[in-house]
Amino acid sequence: METSHGSFEIILLGILACVFVYSLLTKAISKTILTLPIIFMIVGYLSAHPLEMLAEPEVLDVGKRLLAEVTLILVLFSDASHVRFKTLRRNFNVPLRMLVIGLPLTISLGMLVAYLLSPESGLAMALLTAAVLTPTDAALGQTVVSSEDVPEHLSETINVESGLNDGLVLPFVLFGAILAAAGLDGANTDGLATSAVLQVILGPVVGIAFGWGVAKVMDYAQYKDLMVEAAGGVAFLAVAFSAYIGSELIGGNGFIAAFVAGMVFGNTYQHEIHFIGEFMEGVGQLLTMFAFLIFGALLLPDGLEHMTWNAVILALLFLTVVRMLPIWLSLLGTGLALREKLFLGWFGPRGLASILFTLIMMDEFDFPGEQELLACVSMTVFLSIILHGMSAVPLSKWIGRASL
Repeated sequence: METSHGSFEIILLGILACVFVYSLLTKAISKTILTLPIIFMIVGYLSAHPLEMLAEPEVLDVGKRLLAEVTLILVLFSDASHVRFKTLRRNFNVPLRMLVIGLPLTISLGMLVAYLLSPESGLAMALLTAAVLTPTDAALGQTVVSSEDVPEHLSETINVESGLNDGLVLPFVLFGAILAAAGLDGANTDGLATSAVLQVILGPVVGIAFGWGVAKVMDYAQYKDLMVEAAGGVAFLAVAFSAYIGSELIGGNGFIAAFVAGMVFGNTYQHEIHFIGEFMEGVGQLLTMFAFLIFGALLLPDGLEHMTWNAVILALLFLTVVRMLPIWLSLLGTGLALREKLFLGWFGPRGLASILFTLIMMDEFDFPGEQELLACVSMTVFLSIILHGMSAVPLSKWIGRASL
């Protein structure tokens, strides 16, 4: 037992060393085809066998579920808090079209493709597959968003879309998982429809209450000079997790509550909220590192074990046609050049949200075809990490030159 404990500490020390080295070389790495997701997916994959040997499966399951929940709550709240309704209405015609038109079209086309490739799995599993593979990942798109070569209107569009689509797709993920679980032989479906509707209704209600209430209280504390500015990061954690827990207590969906709370908080709070961005740049990036590490260590090996040609074809279609065609259609009439529409369509990388949704839905529900879903998500995220990571720098330079 002591040997195992010592071995675990060595593995943990190695992982922390990778985090430290990455932090030291972030500027140099940003100029290469390497990205944070590529590096930590590889580190996770190399750690997979030692971790499986040293830890019980139940311990690993609890750990990855906890990490998934904490990361998703913070990401949903943080992303939503930076969206301003006035600015969206005034300046963001392009991202709004991508979200209001492109997102439903992507889910619909993705559902059709998933069903045609695997009709025996049923429409519910096709909906769930399409829903978890629709949201894009800000972490995977960071190289493009932060590139000086990419025109500002394109980088801003990618940033806004990736910040909002994971929260907007949540109801589709939830309904897909519930319908798929209801289709399982012997499943108890009593009250399932009512529960689903309550989750989607009560989640936003709780989110609005917490987001508005906390913003007003914090504004009062700021006006009365009662609050140290640095405490904003602690308050951000408290409201994000309170919205989640409060919603779960009354039967709502906690993740929807966290997303709505972030949006309401960001649009109600009268002072600067840069403390959220600063917090997420530090702790948030660390959570992202460990999320991709967990993907490489625990999801990717299982996904590869159950890999089929259908999963590979589906992954390639979701990264190309299923993503790019709806985006192109949603941007008709915007005045964007074809190259810009294709650029926005291609840079819809799949990553953190797809990983977290899959982990949580598989843990929360029992439904047929879980291993097939895991294989599809694993292959899509794996290919996205590689293809989008390697193409980010050269395509950013290309779109920059073409826009001159």
